[in-house]
Amino acid sequence: MLVTLGTLLGVVYAVCVLGLFLYGMNAYLLVALHRAGRRRSNPAVPPLTEWPAVTVQLPVYNERYVARRLLESIGALDYPADRLEIQVLDDSTDETTAIVADAARALAAQGLNVVHLHRRERAGFKAGALAAGLKEAAGEFVAIFDADFVPPPEFLRRTLPYFADPGVAVVQARWEHLNRDFSLLTTAQALGIDGHFVVEQSARHRGGLFLNFNGTAGVWRRLAIDDAGGWTHDTLTEDLDLSYRAQLRSWRIEYRPEIACPAELPVLVTGFKSQQRRWAMGSIQTAVKLLPLVLRSSRSAWAKHQAAIHLTCYAIHPLMLLVVVLSAPLLLARPVTPAAAGPACMLVYAQWVLGTGWRARAARLPAIMVVGVGVAWSTSLAVLGGLRGRQAAFLRTPKFGIGPAGGAWRDKGYAERRPSGALVEIGLGGYCAVTAALYWHQGEYVVIPFLLLYACGFLTVGGLTLLHTGRLPRWRA
Repeated sequence: MLVTLGTLLGVVYAVCVLGLFLYGMNAYLLVALHRAGRRRSNPAVPPLTEWPAVTVQLPVYNERYVARRLLESIGALDYPADRLEIQVLDDSTDETTAIVADAARALAAQGLNVVHLHRRERAGFKAGALAAGLKEAAGEFVAIFDADFVPPPEFLRRTLPYFADPGVAVVQARWEHLNRDFSLLTTAQALGIDGHFVVEQSARHRGGLFLNFNGTAGVWRRLAIDDAGGWTHDTLTEDLDLSYRAQLRSWRIEYRPEIACPAELPVLVTGFKSQQRRWAMGSIQTAVKLLPLVLRSSRSAWAKHQAAIHLTCYAIHPLMLLVVVLSAPLLLARPVTPAAAGPACMLVYAQWVLGTGWRARAARLPAIMVVGVGVAWSTSLAVLGGLRGRQAAFLRTPKFGIGPAGGAWRDKGYAERRPSGALVEIGLGGYCAVTAALYWHQGEYVVIPFLLLYACGFLTVGGLTLLHTGRLPRWRA
């Protein structure tokens, strides 16, 4: 029985290491694709002679700290007022509705067409709000901005010319960060998001692979939304879902990394964990829903492989978790492979591509490594929920109006007070530390740095969860 159990654990361990190897190596492949694509020149986009009608949709739910900032930035868009419609899709249940109404009146007084749609039932969450607004929208094109974004004035004038190509469904801009340097947590998130937008999205776009609209900071052709079946809420990532359905209908996504749209990063680890759980569960739900269609499509085997990696990328977290948990029972296993450094290399490369100051930003790589492994427990639960077909509520990530001028989150509403998963994360951190000591005792030194990284990650995320939920004393720097 012991031999059989040991063999089974060894097989599980080997499968997990193989999975991590495949995902890790794919980071190198994306860097190579990006490097190859940088040598190609982008054709000039002809200027528009006539500006089309555009509806700007602003889905808002209980965002009293950032709603006014959002509407003021939309009011500053450099676009003909007679061709612009602004829809505030307001599902709020607090004073956000009054703030939105006041800001909308101010924009209307400037001669802008502002429509405030307040739903009392939050049916379908964000997807439901977008679909409801689309029924009343007048624009041929639809720009979407989440509440925490601040689009630059020239955003529409820079994105709309790409729709001269009738095959383009959506133009997606790169996310930038209003509060990158607020804390090590926001710095870590900025590094991770930069890796996605600077390398992954660009590489997929240049390689003719499936990629995704990121839910905000982009413009859709309304015809493409309708042709792909419209917004649906059977997954938590309605943006990823619609993106793949549109591409399966032969529409293309135009990704423009040179067009940046800044946003506020979550400053609470509870908000970050909630965001990661939503993205993880929604990605797996979308994979279950659409990956069979992708595999049966006429796309190349390479494109299908990359789509599978893309849709299931959050599986990295349960694989990491299993490798860590099995490290003690399988003491002599050696999980370290060159692929383990793949994501880190991609993140450093992303900062190099962004240019000036890249060394200082890349030097903070340990922050994203610690936070990235520290959320493995909560994200793994979300992945399992997505595989089981579990339907969960769309929990928006709280924002507090923190930008370049600073700001604070303490004593404000929306902060999570339940320390979900904190004790498990701290327990996993202790387990990794003890396992590292066992490996040291056995003279197996190669694995120890990785176990210590996991220990630091779990303890940091668990400790921050207790701190940010008010379960620990308030410490001052």
